[in-house]
Amino acid sequence: MGEGRLVKGVVRTPRHSVGERPFIVIWEATRACPLACLHCRAEAQLTCDPGELDGADARALMDQIASFGKPSPLFVITGGDPFQRADLCELIAYGTSLGLRIAVSPSGTPTLTYENLAAVREAGAVALSLSLDGSTAARHDAFRGVDGVYDWTLDGWRMARELGLKVQINTTVTRDSLHDLADIAAVVKREGAMIWSGFILVPTGRGEQLDSLTPAEVEDVLHFLYDCGAVMATKTTEGHHFRRIALQRTALAERGEQPVTGPLYASLIARARELGVFDGARRAVRRPPMDVGSGRGFVFVSHTGEVHPSGFLPLSAGNVKNHPLPDIYRGSALFNSLRDPSLLEGKCGRCEYNTVCGGSRSRAYAMTGRTLAEDPWCAYSPP
Repeated sequence: MGEGRLVKGVVRTPRHSVGERPFIVIWEATRACPLACLHCRAEAQLTCDPGELDGADARALMDQIASFGKPSPLFVITGGDPFQRADLCELIAYGTSLGLRIAVSPSGTPTLTYENLAAVREAGAVALSLSLDGSTAARHDAFRGVDGVYDWTLDGWRMARELGLKVQINTTVTRDSLHDLADIAAVVKREGAMIWSGFILVPTGRGEQLDSLTPAEVEDVLHFLYDCGAVMATKTTEGHHFRRIALQRTALAERGEQPVTGPLYASLIARARELGVFDGARRAVRRPPMDVGSGRGFVFVSHTGEVHPSGFLPLSAGNVKNHPLPDIYRGSALFNSLRDPSLLEGKCGRCEYNTVCGGSRSRAYAMTGRTLAEDPWCAYSPP
């Protein structure tokens, strides 16, 4: 399945060069969070870090993002739990006044109230991102380290939709959640979401303690997410080879052929059918995955202002307190190397899909110490 052609409508590309402007900017507004999630890259803490960007710094950051030009990058305020910042709504309102499209990614905690959600909606936020890592309270709460998180998350999810916020649901794919993915898909379909994103674990932060997945398991998960895309919008985080899957599956469908998959895929599909995930109307148009990656359309700003290619790739290219974000994004050697597929090593360097995939640079760095190494969890062997 090595047909590496970029089929129109199968993979989306940003309107503008990813070397000139990012498609998305994520800002870690704080590391304060009462949860103890098993995969947390930030090793969140209970109180705010005194070194985090203050209100003036945050407004300056948004000025810098707006200076990329129109259309502005999507601006996501994450954490920690951004509701731990007293000035959250004030900052959302300021960014909205600059023309930024703002999404908020809170934790499933008691701060996820109707009043707080209504306030961020009133301030101008257009979308909310929530995490669901288990189909039941027992599974999800065990992963998040606090009882009650599942119920807070579902309540917040329903309130956000009632308020008119678009909701993205993120699911971390780990050894513990592998066989629960079909059940989680059933919850997402039942509750309704703008999109369901499967985050393929990057073993960094607390995630280093979790058992690794195998490339074959990741491949089966990506095929399962692709099939779910027929009835709900799906995407991946740090699963860049999902774009390869989309291209391969399109080519196979044109020939009337089926993909080669493994036992995990078979069990997930069988369970999803049992739960009725594929029942009902199919999507008229499948949502194509977006061709962005670490430093290549994607940039992460830490709570102290350090600029990283991704929140899961802890190498700094500079600090927004000292240099404007556009200068760092466009000019840093780190970011420019990540945008050059000819520098990729191993099978990622040989792969005919490397201009549209390139593998997870975060996972490569976490597992090998080299940002340009091949993605250790990709099962594909280039011809």
